[in-house]
Amino acid sequence: MMQTLPIPPFFDPNRVGEIWPVPYQQRATDAKAWAATHGIAPASDDSRRLCLLLIDVQNTFCLPGFELFVGGRSGQGAVDDNRRLGEFIYRNLGQITTITATLDTHQTMQVFHPYFWVDAEGNNPPPMTLIHYDDVVQGKWRVNPAVAANLSSPRDLQEYALHYTKTLNDRGKYPLTIWPYHSMLGGIGHALVPAIEEACFFHTIARQSQTRFELKGSNPLTENYSVLSPEVMEDAQGQAIAHKNTPLIQTLLEFDAVVVAGQAKSHCVAWTVADLLSDIQATDPALAQKVYLLDDCASPVVVPDVVDFTDQAEETYQRFAAAGMHRVQSTTAIADWPGNI
Repeated sequence: MMQTLPIPPFFDPNRVGEIWPVPYQQRATDAKAWAATHGIAPASDDSRRLCLLLIDVQNTFCLPGFELFVGGRSGQGAVDDNRRLGEFIYRNLGQITTITATLDTHQTMQVFHPYFWVDAEGNNPPPMTLIHYDDVVQGKWRVNPAVAANLSSPRDLQEYALHYTKTLNDRGKYPLTIWPYHSMLGGIGHALVPAIEEACFFHTIARQSQTRFELKGSNPLTENYSVLSPEVMEDAQGQAIAHKNTPLIQTLLEFDAVVVAGQAKSHCVAWTVADLLSDIQATDPALAQKVYLLDDCASPVVVPDVVDFTDQAEETYQRFAAAGMHRVQSTTAIADWPGNI
């Protein structure tokens, strides 16, 4: 296994929390030279294949001042996470076969955005409102009539709203959360954080391994915290409105190891890993040992004086570890991680 590499001089940990254009042509030149200097072989030569799965490392979640910045309890969570993540990618460039990056992808008229709902006076719910099944039954919140003209199905959106919130309730999921408009397709918030985008690009050139991007969350009728499965997949009549991402699950499990980082630890990371674990347990529970969770490269959602999901995230990660997954630190050499990696 290749040894830990130095961090390229262009990586500036003080700029991880900023927006700037990646100098692609220069980095392509740098990456080729870096590979030659350090004897970095093409990813196709890897005898043990490692996938780094980056969950929603996007401006909308990772930069202060953006719509859903994941600050954690420290207030700088995602910024610190991405500094460590960038360093992890560069140090382990020769050992990461493929980087797969998910992109939360939304438009205005979606079930978890304010415009989708109105109260009796026609007001949209403020961000962070929780809409329960009983709220819809009692008419506290109903689907905005303006939305119906923009969606082709289902025909009765109010009936669907009842079905959707009841399904979340019956399955013991979080109630529907109205999030601020975020990860808007075509907007700056949708893009990867520049420092991590640069690291992915550098990896692509140095290892001759294309970064794989997985879009999630564009379905207007369901939340999609997990890249592997939406929260609700059928309408009130049992007709499919969304599908499980079986191809990605199969692709991930073909690797010898899957390393997971990203935002938020309490939501999109937790949901994705939970879905992966469910598939693993239905196939071969021993496969859980392939999964490594970068504990110091993910933070929970914390909105001071509103919500704090830190404890829930910790409990979830403990459950993952009990199932056989490994909780590791980005600063520990991969060679010293548990398991046969």
